Amino acid sequence: MTKNIKIPQSRYVRLVSILLYTLFFTCLSSCGVEDTSHAAELPNPQSQLPVKIVLVTMFEIGDDLGDAPGEFQFWRERRNLYQKIDFPHSHHDLFYNPNSQILGLVTGIGTAKAASATMALGLDDRFNLSKAYWLVAGIAGIDPEDASIGSVVWSSVLVDGDLGYEIDSREMPRDWSTGYFSFKTKEPFAQPRPELPMGEVFTTNTGLRDWAFELTKNLELMDSSEFQALREAYVDHPAALRPPFVLTGGHLAAMTYWHGALKNAWANELVRYWSDGEANFVTSAMEETGTFQSITYLDNAGLVDKTRFLVLRGGSNFTMQPPTLTAAQSLLRESDGYAGLEASLENVYLAGSVVIDELLTGWDQYSENVPTAEGLPENAE
Repeated sequence: MTKNIKIPQSRYVRLVSILLYTLFFTCLSSCGVEDTSHAAELPNPQSQLPVKIVLVTMFEIGDDLGDAPGEFQFWRERRNLYQKIDFPHSHHDLFYNPNSQILGLVTGIGTAKAASATMALGLDDRFNLSKAYWLVAGIAGIDPEDASIGSVVWSSVLVDGDLGYEIDSREMPRDWSTGYFSFKTKEPFAQPRPELPMGEVFTTNTGLRDWAFELTKNLELMDSSEFQALREAYVDHPAALRPPFVLTGGHLAAMTYWHGALKNAWANELVRYWSDGEANFVTSAMEETGTFQSITYLDNAGLVDKTRFLVLRGGSNFTMQPPTLTAAQSLLRESDGYAGLEASLENVYLAGSVVIDELLTGWDQYSENVPTAEGLPENAE
């Protein structure tokens, strides 16, 4: 015989509430409705670490401190970036100075690592990056037609050297200069140029670039006997024979480490093509288009300001051979290491520091207003 069990009314109400609550969240899950119940738990912007400068480097050699320097070591040592911040979702941990509010990022080499590291940082809610200036500071190949080893270059036109079609040059039509040609075209450098690039070219804030150049254009950069020996071979390139200097120029980012006179001609033509003749190719590296693509998306989300982005590269090697060597001989010599690497890193640090110091000194102004060459302080050289 079954007995009737009476459930107290309060307990009955509680059981019904639990059942309804469970059914509701089961429906949310199965119907694909986003649960926003924890949105209020996100950190308040006031509790985030404030960042004035994001220093973007791409690689380090060995340890960050006390050994042969890569792109990050001088910055970490000399800018006292002593506060380690775990960054397991990217290539390298972050380092921060709470006094200057400089944050050091090492992305890893290549477009993919640079893009993912930049995006990971931009989405990291531990930091307030809304007013941060971004300085990419690294080494690059440099065109001997424009500059010498050790020279440093401010760039605002960033061209991608990977996006496109390519056939082996041994199978290309005889009237083509290269087997590489852009999407939405049927031959190299076809005109009219595609109107809607797919990431082939980005243009950063040229006013900010010009401001940085004006601040640094008269700097006396480090020279070295290694630089002198390298440049003496480039007898057909007057610019390559000069001591290191500061200039502006277009930048080509490509994952393949290319080298040689024919590829150098291709790089010049490609930068002219995507800039409509406004920019001249000067430096070659791998990462910038990936880095700035992420910056663009983060700017769309209101997390960063893409008008505060600077690219500074120092020429650690030439992009083509001198007349005394073949392209293969020249490349293989470089693959053993760049003779002037450390001096190039010194020059990047020197020029970059001038800009960083100006931004920090004038932060009351620059936090609200992005400088341009027209707004240069009167006492700047």
